[in-house]
Amino acid sequence: MTNLKVHASAPADLDGDLASLRGDCARMAPHWAVPDHSDARPVPPSLIHGVTVPKKSARLLDAMSDYGD
Repeated sequence: MTNLKVHASAPADLDGDLASLRGDCARMAPHWAVPDHSDARPVPPSLIHGVTVPKKSARLLDAMSDYGD
């Protein structure tokens, strides 16, 4: 998730934190096209297969009050 080749004024946090996650997202945003309109509908969890979340990412999300508390 964190690009260690980026030169930053602060040392890289290998576990990642919210600031590095937001920075990664900000750098990736220009690479993603936003569709004009999306008919997104909820999908039942029983139809979601093969999704894996790295332990570090799960721990990061679990520590965020919006997701884990």
